[in-house]
Amino acid sequence: MVKITDTTPGRTAQVDGRNCLYFSGFAYLGMHASHTFRDLLAVGQGRFGSVYPSSRISNLQLRLYEELEHALATQLHQQSAACFSSGYLAAQAAITYAATRGQVLFAPGTHPALRYPGAEVPAGDWDNWLATVTDMVNLGADGQYVLVADAVNPLTATINNFSPLAGLQKKALVLIDDSHGIGLLGPQGEGIIHLLPPNPAAHYLITASLAKAYSLEGGLVAGHAADVAAIRRLPLFTASTPIIPANAYTFLHAGSAFAAARKKLRDNITDFKRQTAGISAMRHPHELPVFILEDTAESVYTYLLGRDTFISSFAYPDPLGKKINRVILSALHTRHDVEVLASQLAQFYAVTP
Repeated sequence: MVKITDTTPGRTAQVDGRNCLYFSGFAYLGMHASHTFRDLLAVGQGRFGSVYPSSRISNLQLRLYEELEHALATQLHQQSAACFSSGYLAAQAAITYAATRGQVLFAPGTHPALRYPGAEVPAGDWDNWLATVTDMVNLGADGQYVLVADAVNPLTATINNFSPLAGLQKKALVLIDDSHGIGLLGPQGEGIIHLLPPNPAAHYLITASLAKAYSLEGGLVAGHAADVAAIRRLPLFTASTPIIPANAYTFLHAGSAFAAARKKLRDNITDFKRQTAGISAMRHPHELPVFILEDTAESVYTYLLGRDTFISSFAYPDPLGKKINRVILSALHTRHDVEVLASQLAQFYAVTP
């Protein structure tokens, strides 16, 4: 059952007049509730206002956007980057461009943001898909195919394995949405790029939302300079409103806050995993802040809510599909929060057949 709240959740949320521990959402680093982060946003808004009232290709351009794009390209170890007002828009620009570069091969479960209208996304196992299409690319011509996939599947707590791309022998554009990896994966939050095999035949193009880890509405596309330059000529870039300048300012000045929160989140993941090691009904295949709860009766959500703990429990992306029960940790959670949830789950699975 959907609950309504009048406040933005942090480590807690107001649910039916009760203050509940909140283990849902995607503000992994918890920046939206950070005083340091909010102060930076206030400074940015005071300096730049609520919007930059002009196109990115107008004859008066804001230097701040160039600084943000340089920082994003550097973080992702790419030649160039372009920023957008949302991750969805960035992904749409990326796939619009990618579709001009060859026959598109979508991975199973590819997020709707990374699809064009009428796109057919195959069912089946992701790893089998990648092995199959790698062979297909090698049997084709250079530049014949474009591979499109998500870096992370937050619904299964999985970091997708791109290592078979080391076996690519023919050149192919590889478009990856890293919305749930950037800011979290890698020593500096560089995301999936630190796990991608370096292969000249694999021509990487990365897109991502800044909302998930960084709590900033905005998106990016990063890759080879020629690819990004072509994307900048698309109406999706030229005719769209730019990212809010205060958001760009905040990203550029919040590096130390991001690093501290990333460390805290990793500590929370380690603590929670240790405390729940005996719960076989919980899956955590990779070091992500997402834990999958097996519950065919969909009663774990109700059980926890009755004890003032709110977890993620809804169908996505199809609202009519099967509900997925997940614990989602953030850097906002205290050690005590983690202990309380671990204890409640141990009690639930001890009494559930």
